[in-house]
Amino acid sequence: MTTVWCEQPIHRVATAIETGVVSVSEVVDSVLDRIATRDPVLNAYTTVFDESARREADQADRLIATGQYRGPLHGVPLSIKDLVDVAGAPTTCASRASDSSMARADARAVAHLRHAGAIVIGKCNLHEFAFGTTGEDSYFGPTLHPLDQTRSPGGSSSGSAVSVSTGMAFGSVGTDTGGSIRIPSAACGLVGLKPTFGEISCDGVVPLAPSLDHVGPLTRCVADARLLFETMRDGSSAGKHATVPVKQALGCPRPFFLERLDDEIRASFEQALSRLQSAGWTIGDTAVHHAHYSPVVCLHLVLSEAAATHARGLTERPNRYTDGVRLRLELGRYVMGEDYARAQHGRNLLSHAIDATLADYDALVLPTLPIPAPRLATTTVDIGGVEEPLRNVMLRLTQLFNATGHPAVSLPCGLTTSGLPCGLQLIGARNRTNHLLDVAELCEAVLSEG
Repeated sequence: MTTVWCEQPIHRVATAIETGVVSVSEVVDSVLDRIATRDPVLNAYTTVFDESARREADQADRLIATGQYRGPLHGVPLSIKDLVDVAGAPTTCASRASDSSMARADARAVAHLRHAGAIVIGKCNLHEFAFGTTGEDSYFGPTLHPLDQTRSPGGSSSGSAVSVSTGMAFGSVGTDTGGSIRIPSAACGLVGLKPTFGEISCDGVVPLAPSLDHVGPLTRCVADARLLFETMRDGSSAGKHATVPVKQALGCPRPFFLERLDDEIRASFEQALSRLQSAGWTIGDTAVHHAHYSPVVCLHLVLSEAAATHARGLTERPNRYTDGVRLRLELGRYVMGEDYARAQHGRNLLSHAIDATLADYDALVLPTLPIPAPRLATTTVDIGGVEEPLRNVMLRLTQLFNATGHPAVSLPCGLTTSGLPCGLQLIGARNRTNHLLDVAELCEAVLSEG
């Protein structure tokens, strides 16, 4: 059987490149062919660097021929969310309100990936300025779900998720301010990692809410997420971490978090917990004190900071934003200083509450997204007879961990009856992202069986 290289995980194609089973040029061509076939419909990319990718592939093959293999990212094509600078290309943020000037240098995370030999294949579509959960509000038009083109793939890193899930990239660099890596990863059946706050630099990334913004990878498996995380992270500790034994103990904070779930999401999640328990994991029912305050805390933080970030744009070119994004930004102008101060106090309380809840566990376990991928143009959703704004529902299980900075990763955990992916989220202790990935790999092995 012929191997379709663009559908393989990074660690597998890397071995094939290193051993000469396949050339980098062949790998790049397989990805570009897939982009040419699928992207005209799915709209995952804003820019494709086909010419430069082929040149870099030729150079990567020459280096291998002279014994200069650079490691497991050598010649591997990756996509980059179009909120992140790539030298010589515009950073459009999927908005007419962006100045879209050519980036003079790569964002620091991208520079680390290039140094490891990765090839940037293109820049990905997103919800305008990363301020949305569906990917619909974009100057380039919406990105469509690869399994059902009437649905959203989640956002704001919508194009990044679709590029990886369809073989149009082996991995992608996304951003996450309230769930924008984990939400589309869950909706598209991927692994999405939001590291501990600050572990991966946001230098060269257009900000939304600076105290909530994170950079992280979207990949097909945990091993690939770890590889990209270790490559992108800053500091002398990169590539090193103290080994913490995995106790195989997860805490499930049911109050607030599990109160409003789609029936199929709930069934998939409970089945995943049952499979983990059968494999020897302890699942303890627990609670995060004050969790019910998290929506209002996160709302005041993100609205205030986003309005400040976009103050000039809202003053000089308000009509160049899409209506939904402009409305949310303008709402931020009416958040009082005392509300922001209360939100900061709430953030501290919730941070300590999560720390306390994690004390007896390797990680907390939750669904990632309370609903399957929503249909396009959906504005509200009914869960258990309660009609809520779609945005509130999609952020409900992810946004708190942006405010507190705890690392969180989404894993695939089954399908709905209509074949849409479900996601399971693990939340770890701050500055122990590698331990969280250890836990995630063990869980992945159980959940992927059969």
